[in-house]
Amino acid sequence: MEYAQTGQSKKTNEMGMREMQAKVYEARTAKYLLLKAPPASGKSRALMFIALDKLINQGIKKVIVAVPERSIGNSFSPTELKKYGFYANWEPNQKYNLCTPGSDAGKVKAFHQFLQSDEKVLICTHATLRFAFEGLDEKKLNDCLITIDEFHHVSADGDNKLGNVMRNIMANSNAHIVAMTGSYFRGDSVPVLLPEDEEKFVKVTYNYYDQLNGYEYLKSLGIGYHFYQGRYYKVQPERNMSALEEILDEDLKTIIHIPSVNSAESSKEKYEEVNHVIDCIGDLEYQDSETGVLFVKSKRSRRILKIADLVNDNQKEREKIVAYLRGVSSPDDIDMIIALGMAKEGFDWPFCQHALTIGYRGSLTEIIQIIGRATRDSSNKKHAQFTNLIAQPDAVDDDVKLAVNNMLKAITASLLMEQVLAPNFKFKPMDNDNDDLDNEEEDDKATIKIRGFKTPTSQRAKDIIESDLNDLKARILQDDTMLKALPGNLEPEVINTVLIPKIIREVYPDLSEDDVEAVRQYVVVDSVIKNSTVEEQGSKKFIKMAGSFVNIDDINIELIDRVNPFQKAFEILSKSVTTSVLRAIQDTINITKIEMTEQEAIILWPKINAWVKETGEKPNIQSTNPIEQRLAQALLFIQDAKRKKMQNG
Repeated sequence: MEYAQTGQSKKTNEMGMREMQAKVYEARTAKYLLLKAPPASGKSRALMFIALDKLINQGIKKVIVAVPERSIGNSFSPTELKKYGFYANWEPNQKYNLCTPGSDAGKVKAFHQFLQSDEKVLICTHATLRFAFEGLDEKKLNDCLITIDEFHHVSADGDNKLGNVMRNIMANSNAHIVAMTGSYFRGDSVPVLLPEDEEKFVKVTYNYYDQLNGYEYLKSLGIGYHFYQGRYYKVQPERNMSALEEILDEDLKTIIHIPSVNSAESSKEKYEEVNHVIDCIGDLEYQDSETGVLFVKSKRSRRILKIADLVNDNQKEREKIVAYLRGVSSPDDIDMIIALGMAKEGFDWPFCQHALTIGYRGSLTEIIQIIGRATRDSSNKKHAQFTNLIAQPDAVDDDVKLAVNNMLKAITASLLMEQVLAPNFKFKPMDNDNDDLDNEEEDDKATIKIRGFKTPTSQRAKDIIESDLNDLKARILQDDTMLKALPGNLEPEVINTVLIPKIIREVYPDLSEDDVEAVRQYVVVDSVIKNSTVEEQGSKKFIKMAGSFVNIDDINIELIDRVNPFQKAFEILSKSVTTSVLRAIQDTINITKIEMTEQEAIILWPKINAWVKETGEKPNIQSTNPIEQRLAQALLFIQDAKRKKMQNG
């Protein structure tokens, strides 16, 4: 399977907008706008179009753009838009570009001066926005547009300062908000936005499916997990090469992310780590004193490879190589980049074909950001590859295969801009050198311990809990008083401690008060757990009721393509992430979220046909038009019902 290569995602309309930017511009009047689009899709310019329209046509007086780190501020530098067909240029005053060296106090002062001035645009970091917000009357942000780039840095957690800033702005001012992200999830169990906050935003989603299908050159994305024993850079005698050498293709433009110094895969010295990687590639001939580029003679081909070292902390040397990389204009300018914390979020090297990451990455957000480095469209590549090289786990192969398949599902769901819970994917390496591995036996995974939980005293109560719990829950949900209370008319505490025990007493008048309380607790806990996710962090289990998260187990797709012999261990490759795979996963995810009856779907079927006849296209589930969205949901519901019927004969 190959992508359609329509070039659609790169074409521009008469106003100079790409397909994604035009979709965003259609929603430009929204007070709160949430844009979910992959790296390199043109989010920065999309914001410029919206911001200028709000300044010129919608009564907005000022625009504040907040980015996570200073380097990303360059994305919002002055930009000519008129010559491509738009009616205004993006011309921020560089005085109020606060993504520059300097003290926090000075930047906060400049932020407050900007609010008093006649200037229209300010660009700052998330940190500056947070600091400037302390003690600021939200009303001073009236008639402003606040843009938060890389919005996944926000979270619904009450301790998240950026999230609190955003919620206070929404509650106490008339400011407009544009939230932009290339990864609408955080990699942890906390949602970016609570469902009730998310409902206030008009959402424009342009995911990897849309982007890759519309590219001109790039046709597919591959994901591979490789496992090794010993050290990844040490030569294995039976193969006469190291694990890294075996999977490193020097013909591919590659970013190599070395392991964190805290991980089992690391030699614990980051500069030594770079030396190990270079030794695997070849021999260092010399380093260019002007650019900082390392010239390395390959062991295999004997040709000279140009390598950039972004691990070096020496400020002067770092600035040299970063400046060189900024000016790269041809695939021949650099062959490989070795990095640790850099070359992830916001880093741009369009020619990159292979993102090779050494060491387990616990953050799904980090993985998606790394993948994004290789998925730019460029004439030098048809295929992009993400490879994770990990120490061989202390687990049977089938368990590893299951864990990797879950991880692949989590990654692909994330590429579709869905909030996902990362599966439990923590491996214990089979490495005798590591004495700090946790050797404790795991608790029974089916057991969830609740402090203060009351156990039933009579056999009757035990039987109710064992056999009648579902019937009892049905009785509770059908009770007239309960039906009136459920839409939010009563506090949950009143429902749990007054209404539910009252119904239990009516249904089972022979129970003692202690047993009524025990049954009540089982009803409540059972209902909560069945509508939530149980997850482990370290040795502890947590119940997370995150309604907007995708449950990985609901995505019934096998993504493992093959398991290959590899070193003393093995490698697992995913299927190429083609349009068909992405569409199948997207449909599977959407099905789990649709609440619809068969009767409604039948009623909507003629309207779906009429829509297709009139527009020439199927209704789009990502549409901002609620009618089109519901028709798309009905179509998916019908397709899924038909599929199940065929499977069941």
